[in-house]
Amino acid sequence: GILISLSVIAQASLHARLPDEDWRILVESLGYSAGFMVVIFGRMQLFTENTITTVLPVVADRSLTCLLKMLRLWAIVLASNVLGCAIASGFLSIPHVIPDEMTDSLLAVARHATDGDMGQNFYRAMPAGIIIAAVVWIMPAAQGSSFLVILAMTWLLAASGSAHVVAGSVEAGLLVWAGQMSLAEAFSRFFLPVLAGNVAGGTAVFTLLTWGQVKNEVTGEQDGAAPASDR
Repeated sequence: GILISLSVIAQASLHARLPDEDWRILVESLGYSAGFMVVIFGRMQLFTENTITTVLPVVADRSLTCLLKMLRLWAIVLASNVLGCAIASGFLSIPHVIPDEMTDSLLAVARHATDGDMGQNFYRAMPAGIIIAAVVWIMPAAQGSSFLVILAMTWLLAASGSAHVVAGSVEAGLLVWAGQMSLAEAFSRFFLPVLAGNVAGGTAVFTLLTWGQVKNEVTGEQDGAAPASDR
């Protein structure tokens, strides 16, 4: 939650130094990958990474116990991520922590990321859920290309205007600390619909599609048969 703020800082740094042209968003979105690089390569827990790795066992097991364990993990990771985001955004809001000339860029990036009503934020959060779930799914096969996979996918997330609940919580927090958004508005208009959209995209769409790929192997293992890779 704290280190994902590097995405916002890096994007704002590029935003501040690029001319105000239509293509600026395509370049500054490269900065959005910074926090995700640290979190993923550092093997830290990001809430949206758990929409596929924890849902597949629930789909396979179909027990209340497994479902409750998944919900417990989600609650702990999400609460910890959001707490880290609140700490990071509060720290960045302290005068002179970042150069004064970059403050406007930081808030401009935050406003762009949190713009939209509840419905808009829900729908633009769904692609983000799919993208991060796809990163998790691809990484084991990426091998030496992991850096490029994360860079390309998280750049796409930012460049397409998709909303991510954890990185977005840093941006919403910046606006709350700056007095440009109320806490209630940040929670109702941004956080809740983006959370729902990320979960819907990462679980209802991507995870259930990938379940079709692994269903036979998983059910075979549960029945005591050797997995296809061993036969």
